[in-house]
Amino acid sequence: MNLIKSIAVYDKQNQLFVTSNYHRNMRLLQSDPALPLPDATQVEIYPNRIILRAPIWAEAEGSFAAFSNGTPELLGYVSLQYNKDRALLLQFRDTTVALFMVLFGVLISVLFAFQLTKHVTAPITDMVNIVDKIRQGRLDARVDGKFTGELGLLKHGINSMAKSLAEYHEEMHQSIDQATSDLRETLEQIEIQNIELDIAKREAQQAAKAKSEFLANMSHELRTPLNGVIGFARQLLKTPLQANQADYLNTIEKSANNLLAIINDILDFSKLEAGKLRLERIEFNFRDTLNDVVTLLGPSAQEKNLELNMVVDPLIPNGLRGDPLRIQQVLTNLLGNAIKFTTKGQILVDIALANRHGQQLNLQVTVTDTGIGISKDQQKQLFQAFKQADTSISREYGGTGLGLVITQKLVQQMGGNISLESEPDKGSSFIFNIEIEVSEVIMGDGIDRAPLDGQSLLLFEPHAHSRRACEAMVATWPLTMDVASDDQEFSDKLEQDYSAIVLGHSDWQEVEPLFASIEQSKTSCEQVIALINSSDPEIHQSILQAGAKRCLSKPLNHHKLAQALSGHGPDSEMPAVLPEETQTRDKLPLSVLAVDDNQANLKLITAILKDQVMHIDQCTNGEQAVQAARRQRYDLIFMDIQMPLLDGIAATQEIRKQSQNQDTPIIAVTAHAMGSERENLIKQGFSDYLAKPIDEPALEQCISRWAAEVVSLQSYIDVEHPSFSWSTALQRSNNNAQLALEMLEMLMQGFEEVEQQVQLALDGDLDKTELQKHIHRFHGGTAYTGCSRLQGLCATIEAQLLAGSEPQSVEPELLELLDEIASIRALA
Repeated sequence: MNLIKSIAVYDKQNQLFVTSNYHRNMRLLQSDPALPLPDATQVEIYPNRIILRAPIWAEAEGSFAAFSNGTPELLGYVSLQYNKDRALLLQFRDTTVALFMVLFGVLISVLFAFQLTKHVTAPITDMVNIVDKIRQGRLDARVDGKFTGELGLLKHGINSMAKSLAEYHEEMHQSIDQATSDLRETLEQIEIQNIELDIAKREAQQAAKAKSEFLANMSHELRTPLNGVIGFARQLLKTPLQANQADYLNTIEKSANNLLAIINDILDFSKLEAGKLRLERIEFNFRDTLNDVVTLLGPSAQEKNLELNMVVDPLIPNGLRGDPLRIQQVLTNLLGNAIKFTTKGQILVDIALANRHGQQLNLQVTVTDTGIGISKDQQKQLFQAFKQADTSISREYGGTGLGLVITQKLVQQMGGNISLESEPDKGSSFIFNIEIEVSEVIMGDGIDRAPLDGQSLLLFEPHAHSRRACEAMVATWPLTMDVASDDQEFSDKLEQDYSAIVLGHSDWQEVEPLFASIEQSKTSCEQVIALINSSDPEIHQSILQAGAKRCLSKPLNHHKLAQALSGHGPDSEMPAVLPEETQTRDKLPLSVLAVDDNQANLKLITAILKDQVMHIDQCTNGEQAVQAARRQRYDLIFMDIQMPLLDGIAATQEIRKQSQNQDTPIIAVTAHAMGSERENLIKQGFSDYLAKPIDEPALEQCISRWAAEVVSLQSYIDVEHPSFSWSTALQRSNNNAQLALEMLEMLMQGFEEVEQQVQLALDGDLDKTELQKHIHRFHGGTAYTGCSRLQGLCATIEAQLLAGSEPQSVEPELLELLDEIASIRALA
């Protein structure tokens, strides 16, 4: 071969055995003699040649070759010399051929790719563009061209999809157009309905206004004749009458009062439904307000021999701010129902302080009776208008079915809720809570505690609830009290000495046990006070004749009990004379003007006033009243509202502008019952409000209230003293003399309590924190009067207490405060 230049075989002694041709330098083919024979192929490369040596082994067992140590015998090696130039030429040729083949393959690939792009990629790109146009909303775009196989199927699918989308889009547009048309018609109908509703709303408002005006006029028209019926019936009852005549008149009065109650319920319900009933926020004495309710309803409970008791939490302050009239209305309604539906047993009113946050109180009131009870099914209808638990109830007990609805709405307006717990024949418990504020003006309970200080009292009261009520009543009084609940315990307690003994008795039909207790008590104590569940004067007289020093009716009034323990007040709440006997009372030295366009009402109020005041003038319209007020000064003016020529409001404003009665208390007397009447009338210049039909006790109370101010507070008018300045008082009341006197009166009502608290602080029985609270509240009351020195002392004491001073450190200022209070009192 041209590639092999020579071949030589060497034996195992590394000697040339045979060669293919002679080579002048045979040593090049021979292995290095200094090294072992090659046992593997060796390659030596030189610039112009390549030497290849390969070993020669004995081939197989049984041949002439011998084995050494189990391996074939190395016989020698063969050596070949390659011509390197020829090999390089062949390598170049082969490389060239391979490169040509690669270039040919690349060319074939390019041609194939071009054909692929032309027949596959371009159509797919066109289809992608068409799909993108369809996505953009151009639903008329289609894939053009002829395609076979999968591309044809893809083209058909894309075009079908575009066609379907176009059809759906067209249907959607048609649906949208239809929906838009329907919506437009609906909006037009709604607009028409809105117009109709607006018209209906205006008509409803006009109807509501007409209803309100009708109710107002109806109230006036009904109350005006009722005022005459009730008033003159009461006046006739004061005259000598035959028994049947008195019975007829009592029936007339009771029927008229029932009619009045129904009218009031309907009007209150109408005002609540219309949202026109507004609660007042005035300062009032809480315990006196409650006493008015139980005093009014007590006789009704006593007639049925029911034990009526009221327990008031001692933590509740006397002075509160709210609407006392509506609180009385709620309690009167619930207590009236309890008395109505209870034939035997007891009724308990429990008033507790649920919680307090600063000046805000939450009171919980529970009215519990032992009456007929109410089933679960009947309770569902209880707070619905014009419905009662049992339709037969209205026949047996009477009523409109509005009372509890009005009560619920009033409680809700006062920030509370009302609930009921009841079982048939086991009684009922109405529970409600109200939010109310503590008065900024300190109000005492009107009890002189000095005579009670140090007294020891024994209470014998078998009735548990009456015992609780009495214990709560005297909890804050400076006396000690022992309690006996049965005869044995009472006998044991009598071995001790007491200042007074209070005996409670429930059954007025059987008073012999009370007589025995009085006789037993007289052996230990002369001051025996009997509590009886009756207002019958004959029963009271018999108890006094049995040896009791005082006889009081249940439910107990804290003022009357304190007076009895102090040795003040009458021996009995009832007059000692028989009912037929008439009593004359001293008339107040007052001059009064009565104004009313209705002759019956004017005659009635004049008849009632004649028993109470010395001088009365009459006017039948507002113009006459203005002229009379310019001619003469009156102590009180009673002014009707609706009158011809000049109504009561205009007449009052004229009197306030120019007359001798600019500061005279003017009391509105009206049968109008819509809206916040009292508040509105006071804003118009009136001093107070008296509703028709005129209730003689209410009129008497009104006269007493304003007469007391006329008699006791008139002396402060025009006073200029270091302790009190009338000009300063007028300035702080915006030149309203009546308001100045009212603020002075409220301040003076708190004198007694402040004096007690200051004395406790001086004795070390009141810490600085509690004293600071009392001084702060009293300081607020002084800010609206002409008591500048008193205000300055309060500010100084309060500042020192807030700075951490103890009461003993401000003792000089406290003593000066007591002296200043005495100085203001001395000005009366």
